[in-house]
Amino acid sequence: MSTPSNESIHAAGADAGQSAGAPDAAQYLTFLLAGEEYGVEILRVQEIKGWEGVTRVPHTPRHLLGVMNLRGTVVPVVDLRARFGLPPVALGAGHVVIVVRVHVARGEKTVGVVVDGVSEVYHFAASDIQPPPQVRALDDPTLIAGLASAADKMVMLLDIDRLIATSIEAEPATARTH
Repeated sequence: MSTPSNESIHAAGADAGQSAGAPDAAQYLTFLLAGEEYGVEILRVQEIKGWEGVTRVPHTPRHLLGVMNLRGTVVPVVDLRARFGLPPVALGAGHVVIVVRVHVARGEKTVGVVVDGVSEVYHFAASDIQPPPQVRALDDPTLIAGLASAADKMVMLLDIDRLIATSIEAEPATARTH
């Protein structure tokens, strides 16, 4: 598995949506979690960093690992394994933080998401994206924007705005009593 460099991410993001012959196409950076492949629009990706640890913030949900300093900006870091209810693993050198820009209720925010590894960059036309399954097993099915096939596998495309908003936005005070 190769890890695209920051330069290739920025270059790929610059022409996203301009895929040959597909004006409605978009590029997605895909990554792995517990052997499954997920994707996020490449235009949302600011950079990819190796795991270096975080500063833990007390009284936060288990999926909010803490914060990191990104060139003077404090950035919250979300563990997508924990957010998706997957078994925990010890984070180490093989893990990656994908820094994304998202739109939440309080405006635009930069957030890091920890994943098992970066996979590929794919072009998907809007017609190639199927709606997410309506299954009860999904905690919030709206976190998945759609499914697309790539290289004989399914890629779950995330609604990164909704995923991050539900991961970092403050809970009502009554919900945080324990």
